[in-house]
Amino acid sequence: MTACPLGLASQCYCANKISSFADRNRAKTAVLLLAHGSPETPDHIPEFLKYVTGGRPLPPAVVEEIRHRYSQIGFSPLACWTLLQADQLSQSLNMPVFVGMRNWKPFIGDTVKAIASRGYERVIAICLAPQNSRTSVGLYRSAVIGDGNLPFEMDFVEEWHDHPLLAKAFAEKLRGAWERASAENGAKLPILFTAHSVPERTIAAGDPYERQSKETAELVAKQAGLSPDDWTFAFQSQGMSGGAGSANPWIGPTVEDTIKNLKAKDHRGVFLQPVGFLCDHVEVLYDIDIAFKQFAEKEGMRLWRAESLNGSKTLTAALAKIVSGRVKTPGL
Repeated sequence: MTACPLGLASQCYCANKISSFADRNRAKTAVLLLAHGSPETPDHIPEFLKYVTGGRPLPPAVVEEIRHRYSQIGFSPLACWTLLQADQLSQSLNMPVFVGMRNWKPFIGDTVKAIASRGYERVIAICLAPQNSRTSVGLYRSAVIGDGNLPFEMDFVEEWHDHPLLAKAFAEKLRGAWERASAENGAKLPILFTAHSVPERTIAAGDPYERQSKETAELVAKQAGLSPDDWTFAFQSQGMSGGAGSANPWIGPTVEDTIKNLKAKDHRGVFLQPVGFLCDHVEVLYDIDIAFKQFAEKEGMRLWRAESLNGSKTLTAALAKIVSGRVKTPGL
């Protein structure tokens, strides 16, 4: 048996495709969780990037830099956590839950075929990106629809950035860890909420992503009992072609600029929580845990991070609540 990257042994969700759900009642409705996808090893990076760019070649230096980032973290567990989240959700709902990835295995197209082959009449699709952007949710929807000839009715959840249980799940990871880090720091740390950046032209075209990301942060702050002075917000992981002075800029402020601003206000540390990601992957394990920590250290600052939601039971409850509100009974 392949060793589980998450230490789950025989209950490994990625390497051994373990699922505890058995559809003995022949349910009519299935759930489909959608995510970005992540290569299994650094050697898969060139193929993975072809899916990300739609076949458009990237400069060798960019490919090598991305390969380097994955090699630094050793393994991106995005698929593992997503499959675990799906299994927890299926147990909670007693419903079949499938996973489809846009840029890696299991691909969305293959998962749609698997759902169709089992005769499900209706699919409730949820993107594991709570804030709606055409660069993520929009692309996932297009990947599911394909040529438009779906053999089942699709109920697509467009957004869930403001779900109370999502805010509660983040707040559960935030409060205690922030207090412990502040004690270690010797003074209360400013909290920096983050979400993945997108090109400015996306927002200019009417995309709600920037507003929804900040709304999620506000709800988490309220749930955690924070005051407005306790926290700020930044966008992370800007594209390599979207830096300062670029013809194709991405939205900010950046984490790096925000760290500098906090330093200028005499802070000597920062506590970061990404609220646009639901599990560990390269934008958390490299961008935050390696790159941002190194940047902070160069600025004479320390950086702490909240644990990702990963297998959070409160996250599962949020997803279950969304599905339950859309299930047509009886017979599912």
